[in-house]
Amino acid sequence: MLARVDAAERRRDHDDGRGRLRVYMGMAPGVGKTFSMLQEGHRRAERGTDLVVGFVESHNRPRTEELVEGLEVIHRRRIEYRGVVVEEMDTNAVIERHPQVVLVDELAHTNAPGSPREKRWQDVEAILDAGIDVISTCNVQHLESHADAVATITGAPVNERLPDFVLAEADEVDLVDMSPGALRQRIRHGNVYPPDRSRVALDRFFTEANLTALREFSLRFVAERVDEQLEGIAGSQGREIAPTHDRVLVVLDERPAIARAVRRAAAIASALRVPLLGVIVETPAAAHRTFDHARDLQERVDDAVDLGVEVTTITAPDLVSGLVEVARKHGSTHVVLVQEERGAIGRIRRASTAEALLARLPNLEIHLVAASTGQGKAGRS
Repeated sequence: MLARVDAAERRRDHDDGRGRLRVYMGMAPGVGKTFSMLQEGHRRAERGTDLVVGFVESHNRPRTEELVEGLEVIHRRRIEYRGVVVEEMDTNAVIERHPQVVLVDELAHTNAPGSPREKRWQDVEAILDAGIDVISTCNVQHLESHADAVATITGAPVNERLPDFVLAEADEVDLVDMSPGALRQRIRHGNVYPPDRSRVALDRFFTEANLTALREFSLRFVAERVDEQLEGIAGSQGREIAPTHDRVLVVLDERPAIARAVRRAAAIASALRVPLLGVIVETPAAAHRTFDHARDLQERVDDAVDLGVEVTTITAPDLVSGLVEVARKHGSTHVVLVQEERGAIGRIRRASTAEALLARLPNLEIHLVAASTGQGKAGRS
């Protein structure tokens, strides 16, 4: 948290002269992140951009080493640690050389003890603060928010981790994608690891199941980032856009049937594998809520949180207006409501909450849950 605050302050202080960060991200080693970074480096250099290589890890792959040729390389800093000489990026040399663009591989790398900074992403922050653009690489498993899940799935600990805010604040993130089958074929051909290591890699970390899960992580990360960017652009232009992927919203109040509505919403969100948001709409009528009603509402909220629902509260003149605002803000495509108990006259005099929502947001899918078990099963309108 402190690192993020510090980075944000530096961005404000260097808003005009700060460099731009572009990151090539992949699901696993061997998909071609470094290769893509070097190819971009050559394209920029051919266009006349003053570009240098700050640090590239070729892993002794011949095609990668060939791509380094022809680019200016900043000499690495040599650090002795426990009797072994380790080479790290010489960040000060990069800043003194002050090119327009620098290539820095493996953003999540941990520097050798004795280095000016603990992590390579911190070196990159210093370079960006100096007004130099950086092109870098990372794998999805190194993201702090994904590392524990990846370790559980693959059975391999993730020791080098990258704070999520580093990628969140990057100017561009490019996904280098490859099917699990294609990556496994590359490994079999010896294009990723030497032949003696390839079989072990295929049997342990690079299994079809592990790579499929890692690919899903990387695709989801990029999809969510693109969705946030699209919402930001539309918001800055005062425009509305149709949601690009599903999200589920459930209305929370003190009624007992809300518990069933939450379970229904959780089932929908689980089936679609999308986020679930619970919303409490505070209307003028809510100001007269009794102690018992407040207690019952808290019980519904606690039950929702136990099911993994993210709960938000909004103040609005009426229920429909509040739901419309939240649905638009979060791009909700599914809304789960408890059906209103209305007599014949009530149905004639005014539209139901579901009907009013559909009138204002016709693309919504509304799921109705019976107010009492005697009214039958949950339905959908």
